Amino acid sequence: MANDKLAEQSMDFAVQIINLVKQLKEQRESIISNQIGRSGNRCEYS
Repeated sequence: MANDKLAEQSMDFAVQIINLVKQLKEQRESIISNQIGRSGNRCEYS
């Protein structure tokens, strides 16, 4: 049950990161958006 909650929260966080990256790219902030996109969506499941 807790694993499902963690997976849900991880997915929500990833979606928020993707939306942030899109906004930054629209503002021509490509360097920071690339770094945030790489580090913010790095989720590993065991």
